[in-house]
Amino acid sequence: MAQLTAVLEDLKQERTRLNRELKQLDSAINAIGKVVNNGFKGDAHQRRGSRKMSVAARKRIAAAQRARWAKLRASKRAT
Repeated sequence: MAQLTAVLEDLKQERTRLNRELKQLDSAINAIGKVVNNGFKGDAHQRRGSRKMSVAARKRIAAAQRARWAKLRASKRAT
């Protein structure tokens, strides 16, 4: 029974040591993450906000798409 108590105590000490190492690793990961993200806080995959597009740009895109659809329809009529 004394051996089991000693093993249990060793396991507890190992757990404590590993917890310290994990905290150090978390600290290192956070420090490197801040450098990589240029100070952006949060998940790297997190949305940073929506992009704004001017009205003129939307009109150009819409006109180009209408032209593509017209070209597609014209090619289907020709065949």
